Amino acid sequence: MKNRVSFLVLVFFTCFWSYSQSIATSPYSLYGLGSLYESNFGFSAAIGTTGIALSSDSFINNKNAASLVDIPANNFFFEIGGTGIQSSFEDNLKKENRNNFQFSHFAFAFPINKKSAFSLALMPYSSSSFKISGLKIPIIDSNNEFYYLDVLGTGGLNNLDLSYAYRLGNKLSLGFSASVLFGSTTDERTYVIGSSSASIDKKVSYSGIRPILSSQFKMNPSLTFGMNVKSPTRVNASKIQSVTVSNSSDSSSLETDEQSDTDDFYLPLNIGFGVNKSFKNKFSMTFDYEKSFWNAVNQSDLYGGFSDQEKFSLGFSYQKTKVSRNYFDRIKYGVGAHYDTGYLDIGNKKVNDKNLSIGASLPLDHLSSALFISYTYGSKGQITNSLIQENYHKLTLNLNLDGIWFIRKKLE
Repeated sequence: MKNRVSFLVLVFFTCFWSYSQSIATSPYSLYGLGSLYESNFGFSAAIGTTGIALSSDSFINNKNAASLVDIPANNFFFEIGGTGIQSSFEDNLKKENRNNFQFSHFAFAFPINKKSAFSLALMPYSSSSFKISGLKIPIIDSNNEFYYLDVLGTGGLNNLDLSYAYRLGNKLSLGFSASVLFGSTTDERTYVIGSSSASIDKKVSYSGIRPILSSQFKMNPSLTFGMNVKSPTRVNASKIQSVTVSNSSDSSSLETDEQSDTDDFYLPLNIGFGVNKSFKNKFSMTFDYEKSFWNAVNQSDLYGGFSDQEKFSLGFSYQKTKVSRNYFDRIKYGVGAHYDTGYLDIGNKKVNDKNLSIGASLPLDHLSSALFISYTYGSKGQITNSLIQENYHKLTLNLNLDGIWFIRKKLE
């Protein structure tokens, strides 16, 4: 029965991925590296994206590498996830709907010995997908003259995350992660003035490594504290560009795949704190706080700037019992809330994000194999002269498969 359930779930994910060829993301992905994407493993999406103080005893907790030491001995966790988003974008003039189906993550983790564990995960880090058509822009120092701009952007960065955890004692564990960032973005722009036009096609490739230190301290079996420190990092960039100029009678290429250096991108110091408190082994409350010091990187974008970012996440969960013959007693339920002040500053206004979530963990066996499903409703930005408001519905599906490995069979 277990194999059949797992097979059906994998077939569902295969169908889900086949839909993910056309990805539409937020117009705010025009800025920087694109819209920064946060993968939420296991049950995290259901409880407000919290997890800095959560254990990895039933799923891979990517919020804190130190938690990996809680994976049961000889167990091997394999997880894959995906997200479907239905978004509506609205400004003072019009409203537009978009659908977004995308891969969330692929990961596995296992204990090395009684005191240490390891995980590897591949996930998106950012996504750049936007389209601007026929934008009318006045020419500086001219008498009521304009030019028109068309812009098309695609691409994004990936994150290959390698994590190691070590238990220092019964209460304290430490974790170290190396996030290997790589990928590219493309930007195709056409400027039209009268019968003349200029096209600039640019591809920027990025690469960098971001170290992350983490820790968890179990005050007692029902109270855990967690902390993350993500190091400031320079993401190296290189550019390939082509420029074509044309008019009604002629067309010429000024540049063809010219390679040159471009400004590197800087990720800021990020510090996060979390607490998890359980009550009677049934109810649990989690709270996370994170701050990213974008002001310190002293960089800006052509259309806006970056400023310090804060995130507040709160989650509640309930599970009647972990061990029971009654299937419904083992289902875990969760609700959460999340508020992100945002790091983009456009027209002296922050692009914030707030949402509510609800979800459940559906067991697939008597180990830790489970299907995690959650629904999130939220809004991003606001309707002003310089901003748009994005309202979204998000469905997150994560599949965790747990197997007993590294045990030698005995023949009697």
